Amino acid sequence: MKNHYPGLLPKAHLWTDVALLNLSFFFAYIFRFDDSIVTLFENQYVNLLLVANLVWVFTIYVFKTYRFTRLSYHFNTQLAAFLKAVTVHGAVMMAFLYLSKQGEEYSRYQFLMTYIMFISLSSASRAAAVLFLKVYRQAGYNYNRYGIVGKGDLATLIREFYAERKELGYRFSGAIDPTSDNNAIASLETMVKEKQLDYLYCCLSEMNDEQVKEVIRLGERQRTHIRLVPDFRGFVTNMATIEYHDMYPIIEINTKPFSSLNEQTVKRAFDLIFSVIVMILGAPVFFLVWAAIKITSPGPVFFKQQRSGRWGELFYIYKFRSMRVDADKMGLQHSKGDDDPRITPIGRILRKSRLDELPQFINVLKGEMSVVGPRPLYKYDVDMLMEAAPHDFQRLLTVKPGITSIGQINVGYADTVAKNVERLKYDLQYLKSYSVFDDVQLIFRTVQVMVLGRGQ
Repeated sequence: MKNHYPGLLPKAHLWTDVALLNLSFFFAYIFRFDDSIVTLFENQYVNLLLVANLVWVFTIYVFKTYRFTRLSYHFNTQLAAFLKAVTVHGAVMMAFLYLSKQGEEYSRYQFLMTYIMFISLSSASRAAAVLFLKVYRQAGYNYNRYGIVGKGDLATLIREFYAERKELGYRFSGAIDPTSDNNAIASLETMVKEKQLDYLYCCLSEMNDEQVKEVIRLGERQRTHIRLVPDFRGFVTNMATIEYHDMYPIIEINTKPFSSLNEQTVKRAFDLIFSVIVMILGAPVFFLVWAAIKITSPGPVFFKQQRSGRWGELFYIYKFRSMRVDADKMGLQHSKGDDDPRITPIGRILRKSRLDELPQFINVLKGEMSVVGPRPLYKYDVDMLMEAAPHDFQRLLTVKPGITSIGQINVGYADTVAKNVERLKYDLQYLKSYSVFDDVQLIFRTVQVMVLGRGQ
C-alpha cells in the first residue's frame, strides 16, 4: 500500500492560514481594546471578522494560493504567493472599511495589527513546515518511490537529480531498458506491483509510440503516475517552453531573448526612463567633462566609432574622446592600458571612472543600445569571436548591446581572444532570463567600478 497523503500539505497550509487569520484578529482586538474575546461577538467587529474570512476564501480561490506540488514547494514561492493574496485581501478590506457606513467605527490600529501578526505568524509557519519536511525527508521518511523506463544518459540525469535533492523525498526503486528487454512492459508491471511505485519516468528517446501507450495503460491499471521525459538536452540554453495548440503540445525554442511583448516593453521603458534621468541629473557632469576635454586636448570633444549592434547591424557609438586625434595612425587595434601613448591625461581619468561612456545614453535613447547588455564590439573583435566561438557569438547578437554588462564588470576590457571568449560566456548568462531587478543590480555594480576607478 502506498504510504502517502496526496493533497495534505496544501490543505494543511490553507486551514492553518484561516486559523491564524482569525487568531490574529482576536489578539489584535484584545491588544487594542484591552478586552475579552467575548465582547467581540457582542459588537460590530464580528461582522468585520466574517467579511475578512469570506474575502480571504475568495482571494485564495482566485489566485490559487495553495496550488503547488512536491517539486514546486519552496519557502520563497510559498511566501510570494501568500503575500500576493494578503496584499489583495488587505486592499479589498480597506475598500470595505471606507465604503461601509460603519467604517469609521472600526479601529485602524486593530486593522493594521491584524495584518502584521497574520503575515508574521503565517511566514513563520511556512518556514517551520519547509524546514521540518526537509529534515524529515532527508531522514528517509515521507518519500515517493519511482522507477525509470530507460537506461541511457537521460535516466542517469533523473537519478542524479533526486539523489542530490533528498529533501524532495524521491527514492529510486529500479529501471527497465525498453530497447533490450522483449517483455519490457510485463517486467515493468511486475516491478510496479512488487515495489508499489508512485511514479514512472519514461525516457521518450528510448521508447517507441506503442511502448508509451502501453506504459500509460499500465499506469491506469496500477494507479501509478506516469511522467514522460523528452530529451531536451541542448535546448536548455535556449529556454525551451511548451505551448498547447488545442490538444497538441508545441515546443518553442527561444532563439530571440527578450522577444515577448512584455519583456520588450519593460526593458525599453526601463532604458528610456533611466537614460532620461541620467541625462538630466548628470548634466553638470556632462558639462565638466566636456570642458575638461576641450581645455586639455585639441580636437573634438566627442568620439564616434562604428560598432556591431543587434543582428549584426552597424551603428555609430558615441563616447567622450579619451585619445589623441591622430590615435588611428598608430595602427593599434586595442588599448594597451595605462602605458598606451595615445591616451590623453584627462582620458586616463575618464576611462578609469568610465565617464567616457556617458554619451552612450544618446545611443540608448535612439534605440541602438540598451543600458544593460553585451558590449558593442569593433569589427576586429567581431571577426575574432566569429572564428573562436561562432555559435555563442551569434546568440549574443540577438539582443541590443549595452553600456554595461556582466562580462564587462567581471572581465573588463578584452584585448585577446581568450579574454573576449571569457567575457562572452559571462554575457551569455544574461540572456537566460530578464528582470528589471537584474538590470538594477548590474548598474549598482557598475557604479562601484566607477567610484573605485577600476574601469578600463
